[in-house]
Amino acid sequence: MRNLFYTWRFYSYGREQYQECMNKIFMSNLNNLRKASQILAVFAGLFTIFPLVFERDLVKAGVYILVAFVGLLVFYSANYLMQQINVKTRLIYFLIVLYYSNIMIFGTYLDLWSNPDSIAAIFPCFLICSLLMFVIPPRFTLFLTLGAMALFIASAFFMLKYHNVIYYIANTLIAGGISLYFCWQITKLRMGLEISTTMLDEERIKYIDQSITDELTQLKNRRDFNQTFQRFLSNYRASDDWLCIALADIDFFKLYNDHYGHPKGDDCLRGIGGALNSLSALGVYAARVGGEEFALLWFEKDATHVNKVITHWTNAIRDLKILHEKSKVSEYVTMSIGVYVVKCGTHQDTQELYDHADKALYTAKSGGRNCAIVLGDEIKEYKITSSDES
Repeated sequence: MRNLFYTWRFYSYGREQYQECMNKIFMSNLNNLRKASQILAVFAGLFTIFPLVFERDLVKAGVYILVAFVGLLVFYSANYLMQQINVKTRLIYFLIVLYYSNIMIFGTYLDLWSNPDSIAAIFPCFLICSLLMFVIPPRFTLFLTLGAMALFIASAFFMLKYHNVIYYIANTLIAGGISLYFCWQITKLRMGLEISTTMLDEERIKYIDQSITDELTQLKNRRDFNQTFQRFLSNYRASDDWLCIALADIDFFKLYNDHYGHPKGDDCLRGIGGALNSLSALGVYAARVGGEEFALLWFEKDATHVNKVITHWTNAIRDLKILHEKSKVSEYVTMSIGVYVVKCGTHQDTQELYDHADKALYTAKSGGRNCAIVLGDEIKEYKITSSDES
C-alpha cells in the first residue's frame, strides 16, 4: 500500500524529477489560472443581468457579483505573479484554491440555492472541468475535489427533497471520480512530456558541448573558436575599448613527444589546458586550435593591461614545471606567444586579425621563443620575456 501511494504521489518518476517538473509548469498554471478566472468573472457578471433586470432579486445578483469580483481578484493576482521572477509555490496553490472555491460556490448556488428540487448538471460539469486546466500534485487535487463534493452533498441534504438528494449524490460521485481520473492522467502525461523534453534538452546540450570541446584539454575547439571570434568582433560592451587575440605554440613540442612519448605529450597538453582554463577568471576565452597551438580572446579597457594576462599566462605554465630536457630555451616546457591588439569596432575580418596574431607568433618563435610579441594597429611592436615578467 505504501509503495502504491508513493507511485501515485510521484507518478513513478521519483521525487526529484517530480519536483523539477512541477516547478517548470507553475508558469503554465498561472497562465491558465489567469484565463479561467477572467472567463469566470465575465460569465458571473453576465448572470447578474437576469436577477437585477427581470427578477429584482438583489441576493442572487449579489452572489454573482461576489463571484465576479473574486474572479477578477484571482485574474489580476495571477497576471501580477506572471511578471515576477521568483514566485512562491504556496502562493500559486492559494490562488488555485481561491479560484476553485469560487467556481464551486458558483456551481453550488446555480444548482441548489437558486434552483432547488431540480436535477441539474451544472455542478458536476464544473467539478469535472475546473481542475483539468491545472497540473497540480494528486494529493492537492484529491483535497480540492473531495472538499467540493462534501460541500455540495451537505448543501443538497439541506436544500433538496430526499429522492433528489440521491440523484445529486450519484451525479457528484460520478463527476468526482471522472475529475480525479482525468486530472491524474493529464498531469501524468504532462509530467512525462516535461521529463522527456528535459532529457532531450540535456542530451542536446551534451552533444553540442562535446562538438565544441577538445576532449584532451577540455578547452574549446577550433569550431567554437571561429564562432566566438566572430561574436567577439560584433558584440562588445561600451567599456571595452580593445580586443586582444593571442596565438601560442608549445616550444619544441615535437622534440618533447619524440623524447618522452605521446602519452606524456598528452599529459603535457592536459596540463597546458588546465593552466589556460584558469585564465577564465580574468575574462579570457581559451581554445585549442591545433595540435600544440592555442588561441585566446579577451577585451581590455587599456591596451597596456595586455601584459597582465600574458604574465598570468606564462606564470601558470611555468608553475606546472613540466620537465623538457630537449628544449633549447628552458629545462621546463615553455610557450611562444603572439598577441594582436585591435580597437573594438574597427575590424570585422577574423582571418585578417588571425593572420596578424600568427605573424606576431612567428616573430616570437624566430626571436628566440619563450616570449610574447605584442603588436597592433595603434601599438608599436614590443617583446615580453620571462625576465620582464618576474
